[in-house]
Order: sequence, then structure tokens, then C-alpha cells
Amino acid sequence: MQEMDAVVLGGGAAGLMCAVEAGRRGRRVVLLDHAERVGKKILISGGGRCNFTNIHCRAENFLSENPHFAKSALARFTPRDIIALVEKHGIRYHEKTLGQLFCDRSAMDVVTMLERECAEAGVRVVTGTKVLAVKRDEMFVVETSTGTFRAQSVVVATGGLSIPKMGATGFGYSVAEQFGLKVIECRPALVPLVMGGEDALRWCDLTGLSAEVVAAAGLRRRRGSFREKMLVTHRGLSGPAILQVSSYWRAGETIEVDLAPGVEVFAPLLIKNARRDATAAVTALRAILPGRLAERWVALHEPKDWTNFSLAAMEREIHTWQLVPAGTEGYAKAEVTAGGVDTAELDAKTMESRKVPGLYFIGEVVDVTGWLGGYNFQWAWASGVSAGQVA
Repeated sequence: MQEMDAVVLGGGAAGLMCAVEAGRRGRRVVLLDHAERVGKKILISGGGRCNFTNIHCRAENFLSENPHFAKSALARFTPRDIIALVEKHGIRYHEKTLGQLFCDRSAMDVVTMLERECAEAGVRVVTGTKVLAVKRDEMFVVETSTGTFRAQSVVVATGGLSIPKMGATGFGYSVAEQFGLKVIECRPALVPLVMGGEDALRWCDLTGLSAEVVAAAGLRRRRGSFREKMLVTHRGLSGPAILQVSSYWRAGETIEVDLAPGVEVFAPLLIKNARRDATAAVTALRAILPGRLAERWVALHEPKDWTNFSLAAMEREIHTWQLVPAGTEGYAKAEVTAGGVDTAELDAKTMESRKVPGLYFIGEVVDVTGWLGGYNFQWAWASGVSAGQVA
């Protein structure tokens, strides 16, 4: 039985940051991870360059049953703070579109940074170990494949269900339920959507074509709308715009896509004496969309006549393409997991369970899901710091 002050379960972004913060306070901290090294998901993020934050990060960029929950943690540790840490370690970075910050060289730089911070904070890191059970009497007892730890605090940073080939499991949710905490139903998020039936036959042979669109999905207060690239795949739709709205979409609901945002596509056909036929329509649409996509759209939406009324209807259709996805590509292709430990069960300032003192949940395992583009990393850093300041 090894005595510690805090045991952190999970060596991802949230767990590492929490361990560092707790270690800096002089706490005896052990971080446990089932993989042979920490930060495996960090290493594959951002195409191997780690989109470690977004300079525009706000609570409005996150989905949760409680949209206000993330505010406290995000205010406590901001993009400026993670940038300062990155700069302290001499890591060069750059901004891509929409405030996304990436390492110039490799995501390995971020993992190395966190490992060094753990070492300086006196954190003991144990990899290649499986957590078998988490129990509690006067203190917590964590039984693992390599030994047993006894501690005042346990921080669950085990992530979600996304990318199971990297070892993702529902262990964190099981721990929450074991101690009586509610878990919001989980689902894949930031994930490609699959077309079925007629939609698949009409569009999926156009694999590889992309266009800038405005995509929208969701109902009422959880509706999301994004102007970014859409990509046609052999199974359906992907690209940043589709990944974004997938987090808002629910099975059976419609998604809506504006294929020509801000453009009156068929205006040239309304000019006096202008040619009005399928060829003219394709020519107008090719100014906005890839040629084959423009041709397919007109072929499927060609009106019986070419009156002003019919052209107006075509214009509406190009801006309000509606379809009902057959599903998603699932956790194997999902970047994150939506849902998780109910925020109503946690203290927003500390991430501590309201029912079980000393038990904390941080990162992806919590019902807080960020947009694509560095937001989920910022939540991991911020929630980790919040817990690490008190655990």
C-alpha cells in the first residue's frame, strides 16, 4: 500500500496538467496511465502538430447540459496561460484559421513539455498499468495491476470513448456511476456523417469534392451553425463544417447546408435576354462549387420550366439543402465524446464531486464538449488546473 496525497487516473492533457498543478503545491501525486507512455492522444492531434488552444476560446464554444458550467474553469486558465507555458519551453507555434494555434514542429514538443513539468513538480508517473478498482473508506484506495495506492484525492481524467484503437474505454463513467453520479448519455462528436438510401446514391460517388458552406444542425438552444469547408466522402459528408454540426446533431434530425453562402447564384439567369437552361445554371453554379458537384446539383434540381418563380425556388434550394443522415462514422472516427459526467454533480470551480469529497472529474469524461479547433484542449488544460489547485 503506497500512501499518496492525490492519484490522477489518465495521462492525457487534462490529467497531466492536473498532476503538474497539484505537484507544484507540494502534494504527493502519482499519475497512472494504461499506455506505455503518456500523451498518446496529444501526439496524433492536429495532424501530429497539436492544435493546443484557440485564442478565441469562450464558454459559448462548448456544448453541455449546463452551458454556463465551463465559464469558471476557462476564466481561471485562459489561452494566454497555455501560450505562456508553451513559450516558457521554447516551443514555436503558429496560428492557422479561426484562432487555432499549432506547434510548428511536432505534438511531441507538447508532450515533452508536460513530462518535464511533471518531473519538476515531483509527480510520479506510472505507465503501462491498469486500474482494477477504485474504493473508498476513510480514504480512497486505487488498486492497479502494478500495486495499490491510498490517497485523500482521486482525479478521474480517463477521457471518453473516441478512438478505441488507442485504448479508450468507459472506465471513467463507470467510476462516476459506482459513486452515485449521473452520467449524461454519450455519443460520438466531431465526427463524419453517413448518408443512406437515395442520398448515398446521389452524392457519395463525388468523393473528394469540397466546398465552403454554412452547415447547421440541432434544435432550439443547442443549434449550431458553422461556415467552413465540407467534404464529400464515400460514405457521406465530412470536413470541418460537418464535424462541427455533428456535435449538435441527433439521430433522425435534419441537417441544413447552404452551398453558396452570401451569393445569389442564379442572378445571371435573371438578366434580360439571358440564357435560361441547365447549361446556364451549371455555369453559374460552377463559380461557387466544384464542376462535378455543380453538374450533379442542377441535374437533380432542374425545374420543369425556367420562369422567375422556378429560378427563385432553385435559389432557395441551393441555400437550404436538407438531408437526414443515416448516422455517424462512430467512435472510431470521432475526435471527442459528447455527454459524460453530469456537470450538476460537480463544483464548477474545483471539478470536485458534490456527493463524494475528494473525487474529481476533468477533461473529456465530463459533459463539456468543445468545437473543433483547439477548444477541447483548452478545456482539458483549464479543468485540469482547476482540480489540481485543490486536489
